Amino acid sequence: MIIKEYRIPLPLSVDEFERGLLYAVSACSRNETGGGEGAEFLVQEDFTSDTLRPGQTVSGTYTKKIYRLRSKAPWVLQKLLPAEAFEIHEESWNAYPYCKTVLTKWYFQNPGYMKENFHQVIETLHLPDNGSTENALDGPEKREVIWVDIADNDIFGAKNYKKEKDARLFEPDVVERGPLDDDWIDEHDPIMCAYKLVSCHFKWTGLQRMVEKTIHKQYPRVFGLMHRDAYVLLDEWYNMSMDSIREYEEETAHVLRKQLADPEKRGTTCDDDANNNK
Repeated sequence: MIIKEYRIPLPLSVDEFERGLLYAVSACSRNETGGGEGAEFLVQEDFTSDTLRPGQTVSGTYTKKIYRLRSKAPWVLQKLLPAEAFEIHEESWNAYPYCKTVLTKWYFQNPGYMKENFHQVIETLHLPDNGSTENALDGPEKREVIWVDIADNDIFGAKNYKKEKDARLFEPDVVERGPLDDDWIDEHDPIMCAYKLVSCHFKWTGLQRMVEKTIHKQYPRVFGLMHRDAYVLLDEWYNMSMDSIREYEEETAHVLRKQLADPEKRGTTCDDDANNNK
């Protein structure tokens, strides 16, 4: 198992980002779903738990989805693994500012195939600082810490660059923010950071270490895209209420079911050349 911590600073307040994150997840799901690939919502309901975070009782929204991601995976994994390997179940408990996501069950048609031999766990805590909190999620002392700068276009890959989503150029109309210069993480106000502790376990003799490293290699791009979109879509969600955001999520679930049946694939691809040069 490989465990790494990712820190993603954002030019937003923690309260603002709650709405921005929910909106961006739905918007990105629409942009990335089509041609039989992307996200499918199965369950969305309220929850309360006294076991999710030891010593605390938390409540929020539980969701369950299936992601079908073959064409978005690194070339080497597409060659090594069958198509069924890219059907991933996601369970998520959003008790913002804390969230937990568990990815399991590759081989959707035979979900017991790998059993406990494949899982990824992503714990997230959103704090009002620029990434200065050490070990916010109580990870192992020797974990690698990786910074993800949403204004660093290199992490997204040349194939996925869009000028309208360049955080270095974006200046919203609804509120004064940006543009983000080289020192924005140290100087911007407001500022917050999403801390993500990610554990990846793939037990398959001969492939374990390589697959775990390859999966982790994608996370700067994946996290960067999602959090950058939450920022550059700010004009769309900033004046929306939480009730309006929830309505948008419900609408998105219906839209995704239709888009999955469409023949056209949508969204970003894995830029292997860009990632290999990192």
